[in-house]
Amino acid sequence: MTEIIPVIGNWYKKPGGNLFEVVAFDEDDSTIEVQHYDGTVEEYEVDTWREMLLIEAEPPEDWSGSFDMDREDYGVDRDDGAANGNPLDELLNS
Repeated sequence: MTEIIPVIGNWYKKPGGNLFEVVAFDEDDSTIEVQHYDGTVEEYEVDTWREMLLIEAEPPEDWSGSFDMDREDYGVDRDDGAANGNPLDELLNS
């Protein structure tokens, strides 16, 4: 099974679950913060993230949903949604 690497600004979902976007990463706590389309915020430990059966997903048509921030606010400025220097790479590849 392929490990899904969390990328800030990308959307994911659990099988049969709701869409959510990775919005932050805390290196000190090794946690990944996600925000669901309905605005609910959750935090996962990196080990928990690795165990989840996630599917990469396309953002909803109105990807901003209930968010009160622009893509540029969290370091995504390319049209393909790629983050500038994903801070998760170092932790997940170690």
